[in-house]
Amino acid sequence: MSTLAELLAQQTREGDLYETLPDGRLRCYACGHCCPLPQGAVGVCKVRFNDGGRLMVPWGYVGGVQCDPIEKKPFFHAHPGALAYSFGMLGCDLHCSYCQNWVTSQALRDPQAVAPPLEASPEDLVRDAVRQGARVLVSTYNEPLITSEWAVAVFKEARAAGLTTGYVSNGNGTPQVLEYLRPWVDLYKVDLKSFDDRHYRELGGRIGPILDTIRRLHQMRFWIEIVTLLIPGFNDSRDELQRLTAFVAGVSPDIPWHVTAFHKDYRMTGPQNTTADMLLGAAEIGRAAGLRYVYAGNLPGEVAGLEDTRCASCGELLVSRYGYYIRDYRITRDGACPSCGTTVPGRWSAQFDGQIASRPFAPRRGQFTINKLQFAKRGKRA
Repeated sequence: MSTLAELLAQQTREGDLYETLPDGRLRCYACGHCCPLPQGAVGVCKVRFNDGGRLMVPWGYVGGVQCDPIEKKPFFHAHPGALAYSFGMLGCDLHCSYCQNWVTSQALRDPQAVAPPLEASPEDLVRDAVRQGARVLVSTYNEPLITSEWAVAVFKEARAAGLTTGYVSNGNGTPQVLEYLRPWVDLYKVDLKSFDDRHYRELGGRIGPILDTIRRLHQMRFWIEIVTLLIPGFNDSRDELQRLTAFVAGVSPDIPWHVTAFHKDYRMTGPQNTTADMLLGAAEIGRAAGLRYVYAGNLPGEVAGLEDTRCASCGELLVSRYGYYIRDYRITRDGACPSCGTTVPGRWSAQFDGQIASRPFAPRRGQFTINKLQFAKRGKRA
């Protein structure tokens, strides 16, 4: 029986995001590492590789699917209450020690991360999303940039079915991959993990490509929301948060910033869990930097209204939330405050159509529970 790495090498096709260098190596442009790959070499992501002068990329499977409230992604300014049909593949270009999706993201690095891939096609995924009542289709759970060719194939089907599309990403992009995605991706969440390059290098990356991606996403008119997981002792100093939020506000004060609570996970078990007071303090720094839409997450009911959306002009309550549950919705059909008429930046539906679910659930009657691709659980590539 094949190892997981051998199996996934078969679930590939030639990619689009590369060029051939003068010395015969292939330069991959799916993520900010821009790996130069000689024959037989595998990229930092562990899933893109040079096979005889062709860059082979993941294709034809998912690492899992789930139906999520869109607020879980989190997107707060895009179709509140909508169901987001979420799918991902395997692999990542970073190796964060606190990753909450490590079973899929680290599946080719960590022998304990075993996520059986499920055979799928773009048509399968979109049909299932429509059957579940999804409004949005989202690539998430691993790093979607490294599987962008697959995501675009899925999103083409999704657009034809009238669905909105989104990425939940670490933001370690390139100009090439963003141009590739621009026609097919509506919403883009960036996990801005720190504002310290040293911290990013600990996670396997650099801060430069992430900041450049955020700027470009805004310039290219993707709808962007930014999340920072607040980790005590890692990225929670006042100085770092002031620099981080000043950067975001400098790109646009209308970008929603979500500061969320860390809990001990995967290999990071040393720091204390983030408290509500820590989130409130970070949120105050964000507001002082000029950000108009600051949210605090992962501690429902404990963050003094920072789950709600209010008008930045008059303070009117527009969307009331408890966790992922929409308690009240008052944005007008043209995306404005009903009290003062100020436009609220985002991607709004013409009306609130109710909420299918306020918590995640596995797709009902989906075909992906039976078509598992079999592999040996020992001997995976390091």
